Amino acid sequence: MAQQEEVFKKLVSHCKEYGFVFPSSEIYDGLGAVYDYGQNGVELKNNIKRYWWDSMTLLNDNVVGIDSAIFMHPTIWKASGHVDAFNDPLIDNKDSKKRYRADVLIEEQLAKYDDKIDKEVEKAAKKFGDAFDEQKFRETNPRVLENAAKKTELHTRFAKALNDNNLDELRQIIVDYEIVCPVSGTRNWTEVRQFNLMFATEMGSTADGALKIYLRPETAQGIFVNFLNVQKSGRMKIPFGIAQIGKAFRNEIVARQFIFRMREFEQMEMQFFVRPGEELAWFEKWKQTRIGWHKALGLGDKKYRFHDHDKLAHYANAATDIEFEMPFGFKEVEGIHSRTDFDLGSHEKYSGKKMQYFDPELNKSYTPYVIETSIGVDRMFLSVLAASYHEEELEGGDTRVVLQLPPALAPVKLGILPLVKKDGLPEKALEIMNDLKFEFQCQYDEKDSIGKRYRRQDAIGTPYCITIDHDTLVDNQVTIRHRDTMQQERVPIVDVEAIIREKVSLKVLLNKIPS
Repeated sequence: MAQQEEVFKKLVSHCKEYGFVFPSSEIYDGLGAVYDYGQNGVELKNNIKRYWWDSMTLLNDNVVGIDSAIFMHPTIWKASGHVDAFNDPLIDNKDSKKRYRADVLIEEQLAKYDDKIDKEVEKAAKKFGDAFDEQKFRETNPRVLENAAKKTELHTRFAKALNDNNLDELRQIIVDYEIVCPVSGTRNWTEVRQFNLMFATEMGSTADGALKIYLRPETAQGIFVNFLNVQKSGRMKIPFGIAQIGKAFRNEIVARQFIFRMREFEQMEMQFFVRPGEELAWFEKWKQTRIGWHKALGLGDKKYRFHDHDKLAHYANAATDIEFEMPFGFKEVEGIHSRTDFDLGSHEKYSGKKMQYFDPELNKSYTPYVIETSIGVDRMFLSVLAASYHEEELEGGDTRVVLQLPPALAPVKLGILPLVKKDGLPEKALEIMNDLKFEFQCQYDEKDSIGKRYRRQDAIGTPYCITIDHDTLVDNQVTIRHRDTMQQERVPIVDVEAIIREKVSLKVLLNKIPS
């Protein structure tokens, strides 16, 4: 665990050094849990968004997109339940004066049991080698079973407290399990209380006439209030979906772990409208589609798992998270929820406008049920970076840091490097770049030795580099260098565009997603 934390620190430092993520307002000492994306970060982020958008709108002929406003009528948030129920359980440590989410403290305690079990398994695997039967060991080893039982006991108690909204019980669990403050190391806790996460502001030119509105805490409601607009203008038939990418804002109690939990973040959400009674089948279908989208990136299938919710939101009849193994443990990157007809029904009630769909096949009107897929862009960005970051030892004792990003997501697709800064090589390199820059993001670099330039491209995840040397001027060929293997091959200049395009196209990823 300590080693993973050290890797995470290096990753955060790498993000700043190579133009991926900067602390926001840094020259003014920053702003808590707010970050800016640098020149390479914004390219990677946009590529992630394009991968998601195309997978939704191109691969599904019944999914279309919108872009709704951040400011919305305040009654929308009353109808959605956010004004009354968008809360987190807050607890303070009296000694450190630090504030925590009570549920997160307990989830971290649960994770400790998993860590203990994994350590027992690792020790046994080293001891028994190829003869080791992991499944049998997990089912029979006394220490593994003891920790599994403790975890089950805590999990059962925790889930009941969440579902009962029992704040006193949440505090009692923290006390009974002797959970300490990570800063002070003490157990001097306050009571648990609810904390609303929405940012409020005012709209209007005078104090008396100002309307209290909220920065949206999610993008989904912009889809729901436009349901009929999209359905009628697009002549959409159930089942169909509406996708959206946009900013959301939450006044998080505990904003930490770099860009994993921020107060200003971006979501990619799709609401899929279905007939009542068919929602759970569609829920299962979208679960498999979404996990397939993640696994198509090739970051490692074992890094993903489903985690069913212990407490269902007020609008849901089924919910699961896709979790990814971050350097600080398995964490949610995407949620899949069966939201029933709560949202459309509630907006119909509060607005007085009919929100039903007339189904010509059934010859009747009804309020559709909804399956939601909601993924955090920033969390997805972090998971891709964390899985791609590698430190490698090379022959001769040299080392390199390389981001083995999926080529289609890499911020720069091709590095263009003249071997030396003379003899017409820079001119030839720029000529090639001017031909290729219309197809994909290229980066020209002539400073330092060719080895150092390769290292710089490795560090930002550039999948391919071409080197222009003196022979290029004679035979019109360049050397392509592959990031992951560092192998090189000689190819004609006229073939470079086709070779790189084939390797870095989003189509490569989209083809891997199960239909």
